[in-house]
Amino acid sequence: MTELDLPVDPGLMQRFRAAGAQVTWRPANDPPPPRASKSRKGGVAGRRIARLHEEEALVEETPSARAPTLLVDSGPVGALVLLLEIDRRGRPTYLVARDARERKEFPNGAIEAGWGSEPVAGKPPLPLRDLVDLARYALP
Repeated sequence: MTELDLPVDPGLMQRFRAAGAQVTWRPANDPPPPRASKSRKGGVAGRRIARLHEEEALVEETPSARAPTLLVDSGPVGALVLLLEIDRRGRPTYLVARDARERKEFPNGAIEAGWGSEPVAGKPPLPLRDLVDLARYALP
């Protein structure tokens, strides 16, 4: 993906990538909920914690050859992780905000992106610019 595909200045995108290289990962301690343990197509969901500058974000990936999804905490580190995944994979089919009441593992809400799958019913799309603006807070 090129910088022109994202609403991000090339210099800022380089700063995001540099910050992404500093993210450390560890397994999520709590077991995945039954709903999240399998994707819509039967793949196993991966849950990890991303850490950057004393901030953490839960990241849940549901791999699928045809419709992978990524669900992240709705804070700056989660937004950064998701933005870098979009940089790697290309624009998602959908990008939506999830309310905290929808998933107890994400008490502050979450942001979900899906590639190759249908948009989440009843959810307005989250502008990519909003994700970029939130990810800026993760930068040093």
